[in-house]
Amino acid sequence: MADQPATGIVGIGASAGGLAALEDFMRNVPADSGLAFVVVQHLSPSEETQLSELLQRVTSLGVHEARQDELIKPNCVYVIPPNTEIRVVKDRLKLARPTEPRGLRLPINVLFSSLASARGRDAIAVVLSGMGSDGTLGMQAVRAVGGLTAVQEPESAQFDSMPKSAIAAGCDDIVDTPEALPDRIMGYLRQVRGPAEIAPDETGSKSGQDAMQSIIGLLQERTRHDFSQYRASTLNRRMQRRLAIHGLSELAEYARLLDDNPQEVDLLFNEVLIGVTDFFRDPEVWAHLTETAIPELLSREETEPELRVWCVGCSTGEEAYSLAMTLVEAMDRQSGDFRLQIFATDLSQDAIAHARRGEYPLSIESSVGERRLARFFSKQDNHYRVNQSIRDRILFARHDVILDPPFTKIDLISCRNLLIYFDPQLQRSLLPLFHYSLRPSGLLLLGSSESVGRLGHLFLPLESRLRLFQRQDRAVGRGPDFLLNSYPPLSKKAKERDVKKPEPSPADQSSQSLQAAADRVLLQVYAPAAVVLNQDADIVYISGRTGKYLEPAAGKANWNIYAMAREELRAPLAQAIKKAAAETTSVNLHDIEVGTNRGSQRVDLTVQALQEPASLRGLTIVVFRDAPDRPRSTEAGKGKGSKATRADAQRHQDEIQALREESQRHREEAEAAQEELQSTNEELQSTNEELTTSKEELQSMNEELQTINSEMQTRLDDLMLAQSDMQNVLNSIEIAILFLDRDLNVRRYTERAADIINLRESDVGRPLSDLTTSLEYPDLQRDSAETLRSLKPKDKQIKSSDGRWFAVRVMPYRRLDDVIDGVVITLVDITETKEIEQSLRDKSE
Repeated sequence: MADQPATGIVGIGASAGGLAALEDFMRNVPADSGLAFVVVQHLSPSEETQLSELLQRVTSLGVHEARQDELIKPNCVYVIPPNTEIRVVKDRLKLARPTEPRGLRLPINVLFSSLASARGRDAIAVVLSGMGSDGTLGMQAVRAVGGLTAVQEPESAQFDSMPKSAIAAGCDDIVDTPEALPDRIMGYLRQVRGPAEIAPDETGSKSGQDAMQSIIGLLQERTRHDFSQYRASTLNRRMQRRLAIHGLSELAEYARLLDDNPQEVDLLFNEVLIGVTDFFRDPEVWAHLTETAIPELLSREETEPELRVWCVGCSTGEEAYSLAMTLVEAMDRQSGDFRLQIFATDLSQDAIAHARRGEYPLSIESSVGERRLARFFSKQDNHYRVNQSIRDRILFARHDVILDPPFTKIDLISCRNLLIYFDPQLQRSLLPLFHYSLRPSGLLLLGSSESVGRLGHLFLPLESRLRLFQRQDRAVGRGPDFLLNSYPPLSKKAKERDVKKPEPSPADQSSQSLQAAADRVLLQVYAPAAVVLNQDADIVYISGRTGKYLEPAAGKANWNIYAMAREELRAPLAQAIKKAAAETTSVNLHDIEVGTNRGSQRVDLTVQALQEPASLRGLTIVVFRDAPDRPRSTEAGKGKGSKATRADAQRHQDEIQALREESQRHREEAEAAQEELQSTNEELQSTNEELTTSKEELQSMNEELQTINSEMQTRLDDLMLAQSDMQNVLNSIEIAILFLDRDLNVRRYTERAADIINLRESDVGRPLSDLTTSLEYPDLQRDSAETLRSLKPKDKQIKSSDGRWFAVRVMPYRRLDDVIDGVVITLVDITETKEIEQSLRDKSE
């Protein structure tokens, strides 16, 4: 039977002080755990390691160095070799030389990132003692796909930088000592994979339902987002992981933990939002979009110059960038000048931040393809980065499709594998929302397991198998209100409103119509004029006739009450609204004189902040009433006293008017200043982003320069060592050697040569012709020049003035790159040989 790959793989990263932690960890791993362990430690690239032998002493598992393309088997430990990066690809190990220079390598991040890509939610990453922050980014990748992260307790680590970095980044599902971590991991796996899942009867029981509602309430209270209409199975599955991490078995226990630990609420929120995505997922869908759907969309006569696309639930951005690349390629092929704007939204702030960076692992090569990688990406040291030209076309934003207003005038909506997490009622609510967002004949792309269901009157299937639909502008056989009837409440807040009652019988309709008409006449004719304001003092509802108190402001339409109120009402209104927001009772203002088109009118105001019903909470109502006329004095002003009173009244009235005008001027100045501050704030934010980008680029350049400096220093040290070796070799031999450059100037010489040719240190660089020598060799200069020209060595035996004989060899100086760069002259003392030769000759004679 062929070897079976391990179902679970644990990546372990350690650095300084990690050997003791690794031994404690491996000593406590069960022999039959069924897991495979891949160990990465920061090792010297030039030294052999004995890590495998050391770990084998403390565990019964098989321990050995990893090998290229090795199948990952259960109950085995694989140790990284020196000067290597190790990755998990499917069920095998891939080894490669590090791309980073020594000192900048992050092999633990490389392992964890590949483990996240290969195993997803089944990935397990462990960080032990070490210096620096290697492993943190990789653990974030594991967390992003729903894997388990475990960290050594910093107090137990010899060097706590790596554990603290992982904890600070929120990658601390489990924090414990090395000897306790294996048992914690095994317990988690038993609960997640075994029968300890949240049982249906638990969530179906009253206590289980109460616990679930409590948890959903805590999530909504802290995050604003309502998960009450998510599928119960989805919530159960995501909560199950958190229960396993904490070793809990009941939802009620977990609800109490959440109530006491706000940070755990954030972790559960991120857990629920974990998304799985990839570039060009489902190739058949993208092939149809590229070849048919998008070209047809661009070729329509009614297509707007700006093509608007909305990617709902974009997660970490792969889907949005896939759409951008596909659309850019289609627009290049299509005639016409199109502008492209893509809105990519998601609930997770972390996912949006990741998408904005546009950085993805090298493993995307298989899904993106060489051509698109070359055009739309730039390759960094250990990842690909989406080019700025593509990133500029996409607006990434945090957005709740359930609560927040939708984007409008959209040509294409991509909402793939998001609806499957919602219950059917919420799905039926979102699809009409997408219908509203799309332009006529716009396209809707859903996931492979999603459909429009009973709302086929809203969307026409273009490719049912690929889940591609087109917006229907008219529904055959349906009244004009069919779309409104497709919109059930989207959020829990909407549920608090009155539910729609059954349609009444014709008799009841007649009665109710008469009552409604009468109520409407009474409200319009006899009820006081009133308006309802939102928190920004914008008018959201008008009741009765408000023309005497409000009038549209000149210029662009503005529904703010301060812009529409008559001049005399603006200052009192501002004070009353502010006071009503701080008090629970209504605020009444009386006898305010207001100028109208027919003279003046005295007005009473009532302002109250609404608390009930819940649907109106946060709004403010302003009621206008005409004040009763003042009784006229029976005594028509007498004498000077009456004139003085009128003069004082007029003076007070003028002062009040001046104060109102000054208050209005201050308010306008404040509004203008606020707008200017808002504009300045946006500019500062933009500048801050640019500075942050520049800082990152400068930091990267600084690291590169430091690396280059280190490399140059290493090369200089090697060169100096080689020069010293050469000098010692030349001085240790009894051969005189003279090096000349291409101009026959002295380049270097040995001490032995200085005894024959008059040389000293200051002669370096001098021409050979300027030197004196004891050799009886007047043609030395000419022979050297001839050798340099012909590249043929010359050998001669030359006598010196002191009676010694030398074998002189003149040969070209050849560099390692096979370039002739001068002449080398060697002089070997052959006096003894000559004397023997002469004595033999004498004897023979």
